[in-house]
Amino acid sequence: MAAGRGEFFSSLLLGLERTSAPRTTGTRQPSGGRGKPGSARGLPGTGGGRVDRWRRKKEPKERRLPSEILLKILSYLDASSLLCVGHVSKLFHRLGDDDVTWQKIYTSEFMSQTWKPKSAGDEEDEEEEEEEDRSAGRWKKMYFRAMVGQEVTKWRKELSEISPSTGLPTQTERVLRNLNVSWELTLRDRRGREVTLAPSRLHFFESSVIVRWSAGGFPARYRDIGGIRLHGVRRERRSHETRKPGWRSLMLKLDLKTRPPRFIGADRLVRLVHLSPGFIIGIWRGQDSVAFIMVSLHFHQLVEKSLLGSPVCPYTEPADRLPPADHRDPEFGLHGYTLHFVLHNTGSEIMSGHFRQLSCRADRFRRGLVELTVVNRADPSQHRSLSGSIKLPWKSDALEGSVENCCIMTSTLLDEFQKPFWCVSSPVCVTTAKAPPPRCFDYSGEHFAMGHRSPDGEVRMTLVWLKEQKQFFLVSLAVYVALYKLNERFGRKF
Repeated sequence: MAAGRGEFFSSLLLGLERTSAPRTTGTRQPSGGRGKPGSARGLPGTGGGRVDRWRRKKEPKERRLPSEILLKILSYLDASSLLCVGHVSKLFHRLGDDDVTWQKIYTSEFMSQTWKPKSAGDEEDEEEEEEEDRSAGRWKKMYFRAMVGQEVTKWRKELSEISPSTGLPTQTERVLRNLNVSWELTLRDRRGREVTLAPSRLHFFESSVIVRWSAGGFPARYRDIGGIRLHGVRRERRSHETRKPGWRSLMLKLDLKTRPPRFIGADRLVRLVHLSPGFIIGIWRGQDSVAFIMVSLHFHQLVEKSLLGSPVCPYTEPADRLPPADHRDPEFGLHGYTLHFVLHNTGSEIMSGHFRQLSCRADRFRRGLVELTVVNRADPSQHRSLSGSIKLPWKSDALEGSVENCCIMTSTLLDEFQKPFWCVSSPVCVTTAKAPPPRCFDYSGEHFAMGHRSPDGEVRMTLVWLKEQKQFFLVSLAVYVALYKLNERFGRKF
């Protein structure tokens, strides 16, 4: 039936047009001039065109097929086709919500054909539900509610397997690909005009994905962009001849007036600006036009954010307040935390580490932040080398390049119950730092700093460039979590 659906609707609309066409006779149409037959004296306006328009208003409405026949035709459609028909006109929207049609679809999909005896309590509950849901569209709502619930249960079961190193589901990438999830970017200019772009390339990693848009369609000038919206979109797998619009789930909505971008690097072709939380915009040097846009998305709750939000409202993660038992003691304050930390670009990992048993004494809670020391500068056994150079490859429609001293940081902080507590995936850049005072063990190379800052916390890194080895060494790493997040998570008042 799906193969001939387009021809069916075309013939249906053609028949409606033929039925509603006014009948014409061989007599000459009366003229609307003054003193001639057919003139309308006393009517507002004596011009022929105005009189004809007035007469057309008085003519009976266009004839169409009876609603009973249209309902019979629509009853042969499947659920997705019936939903699309509802967008044709107000008439089809009303007919597409017919309870009898949707009841048949719901019964054929979900209700068992075998008879089961019901208790008196079940019958009373059903009567109460029927009284509450007698409004139009009841069975349509029940159908989509059941469809969503059935599918959500299935992919959530697939996401139940947790990686011991990251604390995240191991099958996130596979679930996203199986559900045919993609991400669309909507750009709004200063005049309110909008353009929606499909992604050009996806780069999957162990705990994040980088989405890139570089196929053109950007506003003429970068400064014309007033707002950005990111939607998760799931499209049905169909042939290229019939492509239906997918469900859109709002994930991010940014206003460039209230959230100005920050310069993070450049090469001979483009300069990069960072738009918090994870957007990178490449702008052609010497011009004001956009070359590409990238965003880094953390895997934590990514499937839910991409599917369960509405087109205008993002998905809200349910409160997961854990018991505060043994969470604070006089000696440690916090203990048993774990950090999975990765530096990478669009093609490869630069550094990856898994750090366990992180702790913080109660007297280190300062300025509303909780400090967790991950790599201690005074302990050389904790220092790590970075493989390769720090750079961020990019690609536009026709050109490509690489920006030095810029990459992506993906950080996953797990609490003492090994549950994700603070997850970040954001671009970072290398800046010059002052060398610290000499200690028992130190490097003689040039010192650099990298970091990330947001209302939820900070990440601070210190790097040393060793000229002989021609590589960076990570000599210190600390995570600072906002105290309010800790209080919200455990219901405490630190």
